[in-house]
Amino acid sequence: MKFNEHIAVSTPRLLLVPYEAHHVPRYHTWMKDPEIQELTASEPLSLDEEYENQVEWRQSGDKLTFILCLPRPQTLASDGAPGVDSAESGGGAVRAGVDDAEDRMVGDINLFIYPDQEEEDSDRSPDDGGVRRVFGEVDVMVASSEHRRKGLGKAAVKTLLGFMRRNLSAILSEYALSSAQAEGGGDGRGQGPVELTRLVVKIKDKNEASKILFGGLGFVPNGGVNYFGEVEMVFEGLGGALPWEDEDRESYEEVQYSMGG
Repeated sequence: MKFNEHIAVSTPRLLLVPYEAHHVPRYHTWMKDPEIQELTASEPLSLDEEYENQVEWRQSGDKLTFILCLPRPQTLASDGAPGVDSAESGGGAVRAGVDDAEDRMVGDINLFIYPDQEEEDSDRSPDDGGVRRVFGEVDVMVASSEHRRKGLGKAAVKTLLGFMRRNLSAILSEYALSSAQAEGGGDGRGQGPVELTRLVVKIKDKNEASKILFGGLGFVPNGGVNYFGEVEMVFEGLGGALPWEDEDRESYEEVQYSMGG
């Protein structure tokens, strides 16, 4: 997705940056790990294929991706709480290749948008205005073993949900344009609006840690274990206030992501 190509999200726990070509070598190393392949149900790709994927994901209107990095260095306020960005971080814009250098990368988080087949298969109301309903699938990975079990996965999901709450209209607009172009519909004008019905996450049934993580954020089980040994959990609260929103409001900051020159 192109919408976030110049946006980073800075929090005290993590820095989220758009997935760029300079992230690919470290990402490729992560994905060669058999444990990560099993947890993510992924097949190993060549380095060239990973570069191709990075380009394809940027251009696809149904995929929103962030790389998870260690937070930018901060000074401490007099009471010991995190303060403003230090001179070391440069303040202001996030600098590609510096604030998100390989040794600062810890994982990734993705949103995949799909047509809502349940809605397509059901009888639609004649008064729905031609609304096209979609759902989002969330996928998070803390790949760096030394940074697991420290709450970073939960922090990443909370940050993504906050980003979606603030930018959902723009995200769905890019999806609508992309899907219209893929279907030969030009710029999408004349088509009905897009509505996100829910978020889902698919978790290996044995992955108790992930089930606890998402359950703590309001995702609830939906059905039993599927053919692939996965359980699905669903979140339908994106339209309302998030329970942690007031608490995190001051620590969440969208900043420019600068590729430099």
